[in-house]
Amino acid sequence: MNAARVGVITFPGSLDDRDAARAVRLAGAEPVALWHADHDLQGVDAVVLPGGFSYGDYLRAGAIARFAPIMTELVAAAGRGLPVLGICNGFQVLCESHLLPGALLPNAGLHFVCRDQRLRIDSADTAWTAEYSTGQEIVIPVKNADGRYSADAETLARIEGEGLVVARYLDLNPNGSLNDIAGVRNEAGNVVGLMPHPEHAVESLTGPSTDGLGFFTSIVKRLVNA
Repeated sequence: MNAARVGVITFPGSLDDRDAARAVRLAGAEPVALWHADHDLQGVDAVVLPGGFSYGDYLRAGAIARFAPIMTELVAAAGRGLPVLGICNGFQVLCESHLLPGALLPNAGLHFVCRDQRLRIDSADTAWTAEYSTGQEIVIPVKNADGRYSADAETLARIEGEGLVVARYLDLNPNGSLNDIAGVRNEAGNVVGLMPHPEHAVESLTGPSTDGLGFFTSIVKRLVNA
C-alpha cells in the first residue's frame, strides 16, 4: 500500500516546515514539499501549514500569506474536504483566509512566549485529533508573539455552542486567548488550527513529550482507512 502523501507548504519566512515534514514521516506518511508561489497541490491527501513568520509578519501575521498563489488552490480544496492543519503561523494564515473563524492578535503581554504548555483536547472528532480522547491532557511547546485568539461575541458564542474548540490552555494562558482557546476547527472537522507546536513533541529525545505525534498519526490513519 502506498503511503499517504501530506503536503507541507513553505512560505518566505517559514521556520518549522522541516520539523512538520519530519513529524509527517514519523507518523508513517510521505511529506511533500509545496512552495507558496505554485498553483499545484501535487495531488496530496492532506496539507500542513507550518509555523514561522511568513513574509516577516509584515502588515499582520498571516495576512500576506493568504494571497499566495497556492492558497487559492488550498482554499478550494479545503472546501471540498481536503484535511488541512495550520500550526502557529499556519493557524494565523487559515484565519486570515477565512477557513477558520476568529483572528490571532499580539500576545496580551506584548512579549514572545516560548514554553512547554499543558493543553486539554476538547474535540477529538476531527481529521487531526482522532487519536486523542475528549478531555485528554497533553504537553507540547508553544512559541508565538501573535497567539492571542480573539473573536467577536457572536462568533465566540457560535464556536463554543457548536463545539469548534479543538484545544484549550491549562494552568497558564500564555497569550491572553479568549476562553483559553489554543486551537479551533471548522464545522466539517477537516480544517484545524493550533497555536502550540505538535511537530516539536514527536520524539522523546528532543521534545517535552511525544504528545504531539497524535495530530499526525490521526490524519495518517484517516487517510489509510478512507
